Amino acid sequence: MNVNEIVLDILNGITGTDFSKDMDADIFMSGLVDSMATVELLLELQDKFGIDVPISEFNREDWKSANKIIQKVESLQ
Repeated sequence: MNVNEIVLDILNGITGTDFSKDMDADIFMSGLVDSMATVELLLELQDKFGIDVPISEFNREDWKSANKIIQKVESLQ
C-alpha cells in the first residue's frame, strides 16, 4: 500500500467515510472528525508511518483533508 491508500484507509476506519472521491473534503467541517478522532488519527499515522506528530504542533489547517494529510505525512517521512 502507498501513502494515499494507507491515509484513506485510516480515515475510512475512523469516520466510516470514503474520501477517495473528494480528497479535498474538510474532515473537520464535515463533523466526522472531532478532537478524540483527531488524536486517533495522529496515533494511527504515527504507528503506520513511523512519524512523530506532537499534538502541540498540530494545526487543523495543515491536516484538514486527505490530500493535506498525505502531503504532511510525506513531508515528515
